[in-house]
Amino acid sequence: MKTTSALILALAVIAGQAGAECATDEAIAAYVKDYMAKVPTAALVPDGSMEDARCTQDKLIEALVPEMGEIVGYKAGLTSGPAQERFGVTEPVAGVLYADMLLQDGALVPLSFGAKPLFEADLILVIGDDGINDAATPEEAMAHISAVQPFIELPDLVFKDGEPINGITLTANGVAPRMGVLGAPIPVEDPAAMLEALASMQVTVTDAEGTVLAEAPGASVLGNPVNSVLWLMSKGYAMNAGDLVSVGSIGPLMPPAKALGKATVSYAGLPGDPEVSVTFTE
Repeated sequence: MKTTSALILALAVIAGQAGAECATDEAIAAYVKDYMAKVPTAALVPDGSMEDARCTQDKLIEALVPEMGEIVGYKAGLTSGPAQERFGVTEPVAGVLYADMLLQDGALVPLSFGAKPLFEADLILVIGDDGINDAATPEEAMAHISAVQPFIELPDLVFKDGEPINGITLTANGVAPRMGVLGAPIPVEDPAAMLEALASMQVTVTDAEGTVLAEAPGASVLGNPVNSVLWLMSKGYAMNAGDLVSVGSIGPLMPPAKALGKATVSYAGLPGDPEVSVTFTE
């Protein structure tokens, strides 16, 4: 687990804040108030640059840690071609994971868990040691990943109707974090075999009646989910043992109502063909 002060310092270096124009303290406070109340809110720095967005995210993290818990890792977003096209970007975006947002397999979650709640198939990679920071290839990175975990992310596109949703505004708010449901960790015993399995696995989302809502291969995430870690490191993010990395959407974002009360994500091709589920309550 990272200390908040150390994380903020690290992210400030990444953002190159010297010339950045962060959102004001007043704008951050208003956003956090709306976020915690789960009501739609204004986008932060909608007319800003990516440097402004990263600077703003740093300030927002500092304000949200008391509400959401310490930072336990990172999240990559918009890691598939369709997602990038939908939101008008040419590369992924990055945010952080908070300790209190992570729930366990089978969790009961209110249908309206956010201002504009969504769910998606995702995956967590657990960093084994900081030697991964020297990795330049997926093969090298995989040697420093200790486990993979099924993950249903429950993001919240909190913006009011008419507010821009793009790489800038998503970066500024930390890529729409709200909650996520973790499956059991799968130890990486054979890195080469796991690397191959991550690319070739078939990820399927089903509803409460077993109807398939979405299917996508692991390769839909930057060719291999491990590339999400490499992308984050290319942007200056330093990994430490125990960090969790959300690799991004493996398939489309969907409204919770579409799950008819329960969403299950299966990962055919990973050891044991694991599943993770979430139940949505009224």
